[in-house]
Amino acid sequence: MAEVHEKQLRIRYIRVLEKFFTRTVSLIKLENFNTELFKERTLKNYEDIKRVKAVDLNSKYLVDLIAFINKTLFFLENHSDSFADERDTLLKDANLLQKEKNRNSYRKDKHKHSKFNDGY
Repeated sequence: MAEVHEKQLRIRYIRVLEKFFTRTVSLIKLENFNTELFKERTLKNYEDIKRVKAVDLNSKYLVDLIAFINKTLFFLENHSDSFADERDTLLKDANLLQKEKNRNSYRKDKHKHSKFNDGY
């Protein structure tokens, strides 16, 4: 019973982290990017993370996701006037993070030539 509860907590925590990530990335990618709006919404989204119990995560993707969130929060506190460099850095990190997440779904078929072929 406790194991099921741990799994639920873990899944809930991961979902909250990913929701924060997708919301943050969509704000960063807006053409009419507004620093104040970004700050306001990101802090509001961070409240969701605070409500959920943190769980230890070990996969590279999830560790990188937490690092991205921490970097985003750091940039909210310490940023340049234009926020342009920070925005570029966050976009680059977001792309690398999405690449890391998708990496597991693209696997080369090792033995494609040895599969059964009946000629049809």
